[in-house]
Amino acid sequence: MNEKYNALFTPWKIGNVEIKNRIVMCPMGGTSLFGWFELTGCHFDKEAAKLFLERANNNVGLIIPGIAPLRDTFWGKWLWQNPKMFDELKGFMDEIHKTGAKLFVQLTAGMGRSWAITELVAPLHKNKFTRALVKPIIDTSHELACPSPQKSRWAHDIECPQMTVEQIHEIIEAFAKTAKLCKDAGVDGVEVHAVHEGYLLDQFAIEFFNKRTDEYGGNFENRYRFAKEVVTAIKEACGDDYPVSLRYSVESKMKGFCEGAMPDEDYVEVGRNMEESEKAAKYLQDCGYDMLNADNGTYDSWYWAHPPMYMPQNCNLNDVAHIKKFVDIPVVCAGRMEMDAGAKAVEEGLIDGVGVARQFLTDPSWVTKMIEDRLEDIKPCICCHSGCFNFSSSKGHANTQDLTDTMGLARCALNPETMQSKKYKVEKAKKQKKIAIVGGGIGGMEAAILCAKRGHTVTLYEKTSELGGVFIAAAAPSFKEKDKELILWYKREISKYPIDVKLNTEIKDIKSLDADEVIIATGAKAKNLPINGADKAIEAIDYLLENKSVGENVVVIGGGLTGCEIAYDLYLKGKKPTIVEMCDDLIVTKGVCLANTSFLRDFFKTNKVPVHLETSLSEITENGVKVKDKDGKEFEIEADSVILSVGYNPSPLAKKSRHVHVIGDANEVGNLRSVIWGAWDVCMKL
Repeated sequence: MNEKYNALFTPWKIGNVEIKNRIVMCPMGGTSLFGWFELTGCHFDKEAAKLFLERANNNVGLIIPGIAPLRDTFWGKWLWQNPKMFDELKGFMDEIHKTGAKLFVQLTAGMGRSWAITELVAPLHKNKFTRALVKPIIDTSHELACPSPQKSRWAHDIECPQMTVEQIHEIIEAFAKTAKLCKDAGVDGVEVHAVHEGYLLDQFAIEFFNKRTDEYGGNFENRYRFAKEVVTAIKEACGDDYPVSLRYSVESKMKGFCEGAMPDEDYVEVGRNMEESEKAAKYLQDCGYDMLNADNGTYDSWYWAHPPMYMPQNCNLNDVAHIKKFVDIPVVCAGRMEMDAGAKAVEEGLIDGVGVARQFLTDPSWVTKMIEDRLEDIKPCICCHSGCFNFSSSKGHANTQDLTDTMGLARCALNPETMQSKKYKVEKAKKQKKIAIVGGGIGGMEAAILCAKRGHTVTLYEKTSELGGVFIAAAAPSFKEKDKELILWYKREISKYPIDVKLNTEIKDIKSLDADEVIIATGAKAKNLPINGADKAIEAIDYLLENKSVGENVVVIGGGLTGCEIAYDLYLKGKKPTIVEMCDDLIVTKGVCLANTSFLRDFFKTNKVPVHLETSLSEITENGVKVKDKDGKEFEIEADSVILSVGYNPSPLAKKSRHVHVIGDANEVGNLRSVIWGAWDVCMKL
């Protein structure tokens, strides 16, 4: 191992519990050991347990599973009312401790206004009759209960009800009872979720959300009373020496309702500012918390707590390091943490632990690879949120993601086996075959690697001189450094297997291939717009690959994810982009996480990038474009260049048949998740 990482592998203590190294697997929605978001009700989640045990066997120091609501989402049963679950947890903790790792269980008071109410459930809540009808199954009023009445973050036409003092006391009692059961099961500590990310306890703590006039609202002590009484109750039940961590946001990074602050922006904080945070951190320590597991943000500025690729690496480190000056307890920092910066921060005493989350989903053995000095073998997380946290939302819509996705978080776009080990697994093929794969993009490479692992003889054909396909263009912007790393990872991984790679080889007729099975991974082609002047435009891929240059003022036609990323890239390069989009919001596609989309929307708003919604393109002229708004008004936008980003159509070389399989965008245009998971769906059956 490179000696620059030595500080990460020194022991430290949380209370009286010693942790063997400074790497903390942070909590992620969907990784709870208690399967709470399932119709069957809470239970010991064996799939999550398998995930954690594999990471524990790969040298993580401290594991904190995802949130465990104290009360089931379905059927309303309290966790402490399920003793069988804790009996199973005890056996699991014995296995964890054999690895030398420690584990804290994260317990949550709830989400309040941040509860990601779905498009399916929202109408049920809005109607008094249906709300009462479904209450025994899912009590939406309980899930949405807040310190005081306010709009839901996800459905702005829903007002969240005020939580009663009786409900608060029930939750505090549940924290204590559940923590005691965790302790008795051998769990090393608990984490209270959370004065963090705008969840329920944070809503109570922040004056912007808390308008109560009783003992749980108003002055500083009243707003933080809920969090104080929680740790007091846990310590009374479990003893003062039982460690209690707190998930904590240093600053809210909020400019207003559903409006976050950009990195380095000069703004007025409406949530918890640094001055209050300095006081709050010390106060919470004195209340009894033994660690702060810290970052920044709320659901209004979600990209701070769930940083997409647009956010700087180590984006929360300076703020977290600052807050450590005001406490004597350990402080962990999370948020796109890079190990170089993390190790340096630990060595300098700026933080005590480095929090990492999604990288553990992409590559379960990345810590082991770092120890073994095999950094190039680590499959990088690209911060896409496509599998792990793909709650999506746009104007007038709640969480638009499918319910199956909402219930199945913590999966990984790049690693189908994560939290899906029964569905996706590598097994040797019963019969070895000769397999030809046409197309060397991500889908083709994934298929080649999986088929080779299964024992097949694989030939991969790519018509260009380089593997990577359209993802080379997607990875081109400066903020896509992890995408570039992913392409390099695939190229190295391909070389580890007996895969015959034929570059500069275009296949025009699959009948010429000597193969038992043929996989078509030829991608998609850009859509054409039947308008005057279309030939004057630059295709998105040509811009990204720098095949064509652009002028100072650039109109981007299409406000989907690619179009917005191009506009963002243009702005970073000093250009002046304008976006034209037919829909009523930017990036309305399901499956693109709100953390990603809200960053781009807030960025354009903050930097006054012109965005014309509900506007269609009429013509591309020598001087720019002619467009028409929703009222039929036509106007012109001057531009030096016009970039088209209006989508793609599948472009398969051949049709599906018994021995011909079409994957990726050649089958249906999607994202890396659909490309990679789709490759597994096909290749596991060959």
